[in-house]
Amino acid sequence: MACLALAPWPLSAWALEPAKVELGPVNFTPTLEISERYDDNFRAVDRNEDAAWITSVKPTLLFTRETRNTGYKFRYSADSQTYLDHADASHIDHDAELNGIWAFDSRNRLDASLDYKRGEETVDSADERENDKYTRQGGRLKYTFGALSAMNQIELGGGYRQQRYRNANGINDDKEYDATSVSGTWFHRLGGSTRALVQLDHVDYDYLDFDRRNSKGNRVLFGIDRDVTAKLSGTARAGYERKDFESSQSNDYGSGTWEVGMDYKPRTYSTISVNMRRAFDEGDDGANTVHVTSSRLGWRHSWSSFFATDVNYRHAQREYLGTGGRDDTQNAAGAEVIYTASRWAEVSLGYNRVDNNSNVDSEDYVRNIYLLSLKLSL
Repeated sequence: MACLALAPWPLSAWALEPAKVELGPVNFTPTLEISERYDDNFRAVDRNEDAAWITSVKPTLLFTRETRNTGYKFRYSADSQTYLDHADASHIDHDAELNGIWAFDSRNRLDASLDYKRGEETVDSADERENDKYTRQGGRLKYTFGALSAMNQIELGGGYRQQRYRNANGINDDKEYDATSVSGTWFHRLGGSTRALVQLDHVDYDYLDFDRRNSKGNRVLFGIDRDVTAKLSGTARAGYERKDFESSQSNDYGSGTWEVGMDYKPRTYSTISVNMRRAFDEGDDGANTVHVTSSRLGWRHSWSSFFATDVNYRHAQREYLGTGGRDDTQNAAGAEVIYTASRWAEVSLGYNRVDNNSNVDSEDYVRNIYLLSLKLSL
């Protein structure tokens, strides 16, 4: 069997370098994030805003194992969020993920993943007095044929996604669904670290209590991707997408679609990130579907071995189709100063502002969030 070097598991996007503990053949990496933030409108409403100090304690446990041609990863985190003077908003989010990679030889590779999340959201909830309480779980398989250095590669994938809500009195029942998806992508190497691609996606949504949202989505994308070792890395894909509903009461929609996620590193210590997306999301607030066009520009720069800054700007337009014409425009900006005290400790101070403007007056809101965070590892 040919030896295939497996990419190391990314521990996180942090500047600190967590140390591993060897537990026999398994590596164990624990981390802990403690943060205090002030949110002056954590329900994201246009009037009678609720402000709160929020304490978050988030331990993460990561287990990894790698052999000559296989890799395994299990990650679990629990985020305990305590809202001062708003006990009804306090909650604990649970997030788990299991991944496996099998390289059978230099040309055949299989990736599998399972994920589970039990969480709550305070923003844009169906009831302004209660968190949206959801459970999401699913899995995905991806088979790749073709050596990493080959002129051509083919990826075939399939997945399943389930979304459920735990709110009482039927709140959010209209957003519970099962979804199955299949995809195929052909990569052709243009030279060096650049590949052209053609991608076909199909997804089938089956709603439990809201048949009007049952739909089939199809899209075709053309694009390029560049290896992460390049100065300019990432992927850019564009094409056409259709969303066809089973119910005669719902209109079908089609639109151009794109996905861009690129990083440019003019220096090893400076990264400019661009993310753009245009696609149909699942319906919300009575809409059959939400057409989203979004972009994000970010810049992270290390001024020394201890200090770094991270600034970003985000813009999104959300068109709620099937509701009588609700349109939202959201602008958000954030800045963070990061101090890496040592290899195992990092402190950050940040600010975010979100401004949502809608042609439905009750959906207008502004949020200001101030954050102090401490990240620890072994």
